[in-house]
Amino acid sequence: MANQSSSYPILCASFNQDNSCFAIGTREGFKIFDCNTGRLLYERAAGAFIIVEMLFSSSLLAIVGAGEQPSLSPRRLCLFNTVTGVALEELNFLTSILAVRMNKKRLIVILQEKTFVYDINSLNILDTIDTVPNPKGLCAFSPSLDGSFLALPASKTKGSLLVYNVSNLRLHCEIDAHRSPLAVLSLSSGGTHIATASEQGTMIRVHLVSDATKSYSFRRGSYSSNIFSLSFAPAAELPDILLATSSSGSVHVFSLGSPQNQRSSGLLGSIKVPHTINDALDPAQHSILHRAVPAGVRSNTSIRKIDKFDETTTPEHVVLRATISMITYGGYLLEYGYNVNHQNKSSWTLEREFNLLTAETSSLP
Repeated sequence: MANQSSSYPILCASFNQDNSCFAIGTREGFKIFDCNTGRLLYERAAGAFIIVEMLFSSSLLAIVGAGEQPSLSPRRLCLFNTVTGVALEELNFLTSILAVRMNKKRLIVILQEKTFVYDINSLNILDTIDTVPNPKGLCAFSPSLDGSFLALPASKTKGSLLVYNVSNLRLHCEIDAHRSPLAVLSLSSGGTHIATASEQGTMIRVHLVSDATKSYSFRRGSYSSNIFSLSFAPAAELPDILLATSSSGSVHVFSLGSPQNQRSSGLLGSIKVPHTINDALDPAQHSILHRAVPAGVRSNTSIRKIDKFDETTTPEHVVLRATISMITYGGYLLEYGYNVNHQNKSSWTLEREFNLLTAETSSLP
């Protein structure tokens, strides 16, 4: 989602579909970075951009200007080729574009009261979805072609959402997730689970997409907070962990255990899902890194990689290690290592930090 505050040097930030790269938009242009090395891969100084979305690691970008000059209208979507440096196609709309999502078959364009589904190869319109007013452009889209789901808000007054299958262009289900309006939606990479947070920001809920059933409910905190991002660990089925960032400046990690209340040989095998959803507040299922970023600074976060170990193979008896990348709209990339040992105790390590605004294509952090 684009940032509308002029106080941040970064206007938008997004990871690509496999978390191998990320893109940022600023008032001067946009940049693309390699997640593994931190190297600046591409930059273009062409004015202010509020949407920069990648299609995996291809040369195709979907970009939308901030409207600070006539050629960069927020109502115009440009499909841009980074190899040739020219626009492949432009799509114009009657109102501002609030979000864009892509996978290898579909292009999704979110407006305030309409959502357009395109075939990404021919750019033919496949479906037009009338939505409730969605001024923040809230949406979630799975890059998986097997579970190609799109989630959109279904109400202005409560936290319900509609999930569409954009492969067969049908409404899949409706989910009532919260009593307050939605603030954030996130689908797992395989399209099997969806995480939600409301504007109140105290509860994070996870639903199974296949049958719209609630699998987990986690309390982030007792006081209201703006949830900036939700991110699942990469997984074809049930992800190991879910990560949330908020306006408090903290990062929260929630463990997703075995849904059958059984011991698991995977992550945190001793954790059992509580008998009632409201009991899912066990501290063993919730780890917090306080003051990860300054309070109030917007951030977008990705769990880039998950490694699992037999507890006897590492000196610290680590059973899981996650690599977490965080882009702050203040202009920095932070990368944390998150470790869990055989006793379900977690630890955090800041592994690198660098300024995204001063990075050059010839330099490494």
